Amino acid sequence: MRDILEAVAAGDLDPAVAEARLSGYATTGAGRFDAARETRRGVPEAILAEGKTPEEAATLATAAVRSTGRAVLTRAADAHVDAVVDALDETATFDRDDRARTLVARAPDYEPPTLEATVGLVTGGTSDAEAAGEAAVILEAMGATVTRVEDVGVAHLGRVLDHLDTLRDADVLVVAAGREGALPTVVAGLVDTPVIGLPVSTGYGYGGDGEAALAGMLQSCTIISAVNIDAGFVAGAQAGLVARAVSDARAANEDGGDESDRSDLSDASGR
Repeated sequence: MRDILEAVAAGDLDPAVAEARLSGYATTGAGRFDAARETRRGVPEAILAEGKTPEEAATLATAAVRSTGRAVLTRAADAHVDAVVDALDETATFDRDDRARTLVARAPDYEPPTLEATVGLVTGGTSDAEAAGEAAVILEAMGATVTRVEDVGVAHLGRVLDHLDTLRDADVLVVAAGREGALPTVVAGLVDTPVIGLPVSTGYGYGGDGEAALAGMLQSCTIISAVNIDAGFVAGAQAGLVARAVSDARAANEDGGDESDRSDLSDASGR
């Protein structure tokens, strides 16, 4: 603690960074940024820009970059993006996804995490791209490799079957679908990997705001998990946690500690 305080007094450490290291969060005029979430939970803190003024989003993004080296914004309008770009140092880099309405800002010395795991991101149709794109942004922020399989809705099952090998190669799948939300159920019946259903608010009339898709996923005959309607961030974060567990297991295997365990299990099962 003394080292941190002395660094602040000497002007070598930003007070926001010092606060984040000591308390786990940085206090700003726009709210508190949870700088320790990624270390504590494995999922980076994201700034929901929707409902915030551009200035508030910029203030929180600045605190995020100063304390963690990166800021992830979701549901960001162009005004939010412009304010963040103006507020941050010109050496920062930015990745903007207009369709997903996300922005990722990084300090020049930021080193992104990497996971030895692949997440398949599947959409029933082009209309599902916004929610799926939000999931992709958080997955990539967590270090997972994202493989996209797009526009494979159940109206033509051949489209899904054509990508079956890709689906089965993934360590975990996020499947986004609107209308009746059948795609995650179909995919889950074809693979042995975890499937996270992402209901999307596309459709017509009764239930067309995503409620039918969510209800269908909750009543799935095959084994899936489901997040809330349009909750791309949550779906991506859940899949990222699975990917991290897979990556950790692979790293442990590479250390050579699991060969005897596997043989023991094999003998115990009689195979």
